[in-house]
Amino acid sequence: MTADAKLPVPTEQSADLPTMAAPYVPPAPEGPQSRMRALGFADPFRWLTKGWQDLTRHPGIALFYGLSFWFMAQVLALVFRHKPEYTLSLVSGCLLVGPFLAMGLYEVSRKREQGELPDMATSLMCWDRHIRSMAMLILVLMVLELLWGRASLVVFAVFFNTGMPSTTGVIEAVFNPQNIELLMVYLAVGGAFAALVYGLSVVSIPMILDRDTDAISAVLTSMRVVFSHPGVMFLWGLLLSVLVLAALWPWALGIIVVGPWLGHASWHAYRGSVEWEESPEEAVTLGSSN
Repeated sequence: MTADAKLPVPTEQSADLPTMAAPYVPPAPEGPQSRMRALGFADPFRWLTKGWQDLTRHPGIALFYGLSFWFMAQVLALVFRHKPEYTLSLVSGCLLVGPFLAMGLYEVSRKREQGELPDMATSLMCWDRHIRSMAMLILVLMVLELLWGRASLVVFAVFFNTGMPSTTGVIEAVFNPQNIELLMVYLAVGGAFAALVYGLSVVSIPMILDRDTDAISAVLTSMRVVFSHPGVMFLWGLLLSVLVLAALWPWALGIIVVGPWLGHASWHAYRGSVEWEESPEEAVTLGSSN
């Protein structure tokens, strides 16, 4: 084969094709752009402090949401004791209702931040302007919860060694030394799903309320926050878990206070983690300074 045979022969058709004078450069994104703030390990405690201030300024609203969380916990406990086969379905329902309740608490904190007076009516109906984005996000969370439940059943079926326990003896059976392998695998699988749900939702719901953004953008921003500051966000998740577990004992009475407190604090976690650049020339910080 000669060198001439390797070269393409120009034709009349190819000569008529347009040529690009310069490589394509995508246009700059329009609208405000999110940026991650620099965070330190003291910030989660600062968010809790601000959340507590919001709770004490409007205790009546906080009490309503706290009693709602407590009622959900009582219903879950009642179903688990008497009809455990329906527990997973009820948890899915809580995942549907819970974010709407949390959004009401975010609205209270948002109005306080803007110098406005929060009221119960606005707090209860703040989600109606963001129903599409909220519905998509809740659908994703429900699918993950169902996958989590299915994975848990598979782990029990494969690793449980002492026979399926009754609802009254499930704790004793799971912590039986013969089931240590089950416990380790269950915690690993559950931890992976919990981390995923936490990463997707840690700032996404307050961001939807604040910026009226779509669910995909909110979820991506939430994951960016987690990956930008994994240590700080791990501490924040640990604080949330410890406080919720402590609030569930005894009779979940502590959730009446801890639930609204963490709801307000989660708003400040979003404001403290994400800032918005309104234009390339000037960044406008919407949250309070760290």
